[in-house]
Amino acid sequence: MNEILNNRMYMAYPIEKKLVIAVASSALFDLTESDSVFKAQGIHNYREYQNKKIDVPFEKGVAFPFVRRLLKLNDSFPEEKPIEVVLMSRNSPETGLRAFRSIAHYGLDITRAAFSSGTSHFCYLPAFNASLFLSANEQDVKDAIKNKYAAGRVINKLGVIDDENDNELRIAFDFDGVIVDDESEIVYKSAINIEEYQQHEKLLSSVPLQMGPFAELLKRISYFQKLEITKSENDKNYKRILKIAIVTARNAPAHERVISTLRAWDVDVDQAFFLGGIEKSRVLNIMKPHIFFDDQMVHFENINNIPAVHIPFGVANE
Repeated sequence: MNEILNNRMYMAYPIEKKLVIAVASSALFDLTESDSVFKAQGIHNYREYQNKKIDVPFEKGVAFPFVRRLLKLNDSFPEEKPIEVVLMSRNSPETGLRAFRSIAHYGLDITRAAFSSGTSHFCYLPAFNASLFLSANEQDVKDAIKNKYAAGRVINKLGVIDDENDNELRIAFDFDGVIVDDESEIVYKSAINIEEYQQHEKLLSSVPLQMGPFAELLKRISYFQKLEITKSENDKNYKRILKIAIVTARNAPAHERVISTLRAWDVDVDQAFFLGGIEKSRVLNIMKPHIFFDDQMVHFENINNIPAVHIPFGVANE
């Protein structure tokens, strides 16, 4: 009977219409200590260690601030609850129990999970209709990208700061190799000089670029941005949660193609920074996004306590 009731509850807003994020336990929590036990002492001692620590919550991981705030969007749309997060773990169901108890400790509304006992699990992303997969496992992410899933590897540099008094969710994206494919990046790398690249982009300024690995995710997020805008127009007391930013090394005249592409997709962003070679950290350290997606590791240098996600896609990663 309870299973029937649960099925009816979820049927009210089908999973196909939800924005679903799949997050590995290694992205949601800091598993540094657990991983060291596994590598040094093997699976048997690892199981004993997790069982002994089962009621000790994991520390927050790189994706935690993003996930917590994303789920808060359901409070704004309580009837639909359009956001869902699924836990994807390489643990066995037994050793994964600590992750679920940690989820309960932090009050995260995560009820679905997949435990794979050490094997790769990105192939199950379509089963959950996931628009994004986050993990600390580099090979899992690379395999997911090769199979055309939106996936990113979390980078834990200086720990996680999650200000619970900050109610916004700020998401920052690089453009080329993340939102769009690497067509322009290939031209840039093969150009004789920057002027040749700029001329190429100027000639194609009104031609939208092809979608990259995170295009569909941006479109889904933009849909909820529009819902929030409508809600704020109808309710003057409502404060928007979601803020979207593009932070790109492009500058004028190559900036026009960014705008043309977003316009063709009917996607609006709150902020766009065309930096023309200025270090992205100079903007990001002021913005303090709760997650930042980029395809080049160099752009994660000098950022302070900002949850960073590397997208191993395209010519920049060959």
